Amino acid sequence: MSIVDADTAAHAASARPVVAPGPGLEALHRWVGQVASLTEPDQVVWCSGSDAENRRLLDEMVASGSIVALDSGLRPASYLARSDPADVARVEDRTFICSATEQDAGPTNNWRDPSAMREELTTRFEGSMRGRTMYVVPFSMGPVGGAISQVGVQVTDSPYVVVSTRIMTRMGADALAQIGPDSVWVPALHTVGMPLVTGADTRIEDVPWPSNATKVIAHFPETREIWSYGSGYGGNALLAKKCFALRIASAMAREDGWLAEHMLLIRVTTPAGKVLHVAAAFPSACGKTNFAMMTPTLPGWKVETIGDDIAWLRPGADGRLWAINPEAGFFGVAPGTGPDTNPAAMTTVRSNTVFTNVAMTLDGDVWWEGASDEPPAHLIDWRGQPWTPDSATPAAHPNARFTVAADQCPTISDDWDSPDGVPIDAIVFGGRRATNVPLVAEAEDWEHGVFFGSTISSEQTAAAEGPVGELRLDPFAMQPFCGYNMADHWAHWLEIGDRLGSKAPRVFRVNWFRKSSDGRYLWPGFGENVRVLEWIAARLDGDADVRWSPVGGLPGVGELDLTGLDLDGFALDQLFAVDPAAWSAEAEQLRAHYDRFGDRVPARLRARLDQLVRRLEDAA
Repeated sequence: MSIVDADTAAHAASARPVVAPGPGLEALHRWVGQVASLTEPDQVVWCSGSDAENRRLLDEMVASGSIVALDSGLRPASYLARSDPADVARVEDRTFICSATEQDAGPTNNWRDPSAMREELTTRFEGSMRGRTMYVVPFSMGPVGGAISQVGVQVTDSPYVVVSTRIMTRMGADALAQIGPDSVWVPALHTVGMPLVTGADTRIEDVPWPSNATKVIAHFPETREIWSYGSGYGGNALLAKKCFALRIASAMAREDGWLAEHMLLIRVTTPAGKVLHVAAAFPSACGKTNFAMMTPTLPGWKVETIGDDIAWLRPGADGRLWAINPEAGFFGVAPGTGPDTNPAAMTTVRSNTVFTNVAMTLDGDVWWEGASDEPPAHLIDWRGQPWTPDSATPAAHPNARFTVAADQCPTISDDWDSPDGVPIDAIVFGGRRATNVPLVAEAEDWEHGVFFGSTISSEQTAAAEGPVGELRLDPFAMQPFCGYNMADHWAHWLEIGDRLGSKAPRVFRVNWFRKSSDGRYLWPGFGENVRVLEWIAARLDGDADVRWSPVGGLPGVGELDLTGLDLDGFALDQLFAVDPAAWSAEAEQLRAHYDRFGDRVPARLRARLDQLVRRLEDAA
């Protein structure tokens, strides 16, 4: 085994097992040696993050057939990867929180005993990189050296992961330089689980997308470690993303007094020039990216993107809540993204983008469902097969992705990369609800806002998801991503609010998806959502009235600007209708939701649920 980079000459391979490394650069060197001894790669390469290194990896992947270079005129400096059909998405049933006790993981996480999981993974990782290169990838989540930033190091045998991590994080030498003698850093160990040298020392031929039928993604919150085996796709392999930035970071944040959340961040400028910053949590398929890259329809309003997916929030020295986007890129879902739904995203991916599992045009561009009104007559689909509009299967995989630097986005804010972050004025929670939930409602206070967040829900829309119309609860849009017991997460939010006091952001709930009895959407959505932001901004300034309902504060009559909308009085009434009987039935579902977590649910939230029930009874 060779080690590339003079600085690593002292990295003698140490004996198994791999253990939690501890703080500091010396511990990092020791850990890399342990991992190399266990996985047995042909060579170890420490990644610098340089342009030359990135070009070399891309050229090597093109030469090996792992990726396809797209036409340089149509899609400059962009590439297409096609994954194995069995490795196309997160594998939630194989994702584990290995906390000390099962109760600490909670009922929404898969739990495994940390000792048993470490033993299993040590066996799986043994020799797993034989015949491959092991890349050591230091990265910073958040601006390098920033007040809220954290450092991690991923070890991987996938050059696709290296290239993607360079886009999604601040990766390379600058991040490595942040690890001093006492620095805390997060170790993230990944292998695709397909060694190229067998036990008989026989070398086998590589494939364009190596992976393993067995996949395990394990998180150890107490030791802040991530081990991922068998997948080369997305959040299973790009361990800086959901694994670090949410599952491990949420546990870190609980210990250290901050928040790691599945939230977008935007900067809103009013026609009068006032600036406010908004953090918003939406489950999947609820318009999150469209909100993050909104093109407002109201004159004089400007919405700028700070982050589209993850926010880290920390009380600042001024007593306010400050936030950063810890990522440096977007890992966006391509299907459904188009010039009408999200023109900013379409501009962002015009160049310097890695696409995964989209279709390719015959002239070397990319396409996916929603990219244009009419599909091309002939394509090569995500599996590499010929495709026409008459084909029975989609051209792009429904979870097809684009990976692109955030600073390419035309709506990016000039303070998106601020080391200190931005002060948060309002927090918004949303779900996809055809019934019950009004277009917008304001929480009475922070505690009421935490109640909003703990009860975010969407209605099942297809039989494959479960009974149609049944609520799918996704508290804080964090159910797949919280690294500890979700009820403890709610308690932590209450503690943060107690600390912030009167300086806490105001909290709102929105629902763009309410429908009429004949199944039509009542609200136009997309750029028209700025009208809701306008009301929120007015509420923050004390310039808008509110009428209190059992489910929160609704805009007063005439307070929502509807100029130019084809919205009749009936539709407006339905958008804000609060049916006590329907809500009482929903309250019982929410009680069952809380009961899943037993006595860990904060008493203050159970009291809020009881208050809702009483108010509904009074309104009936």
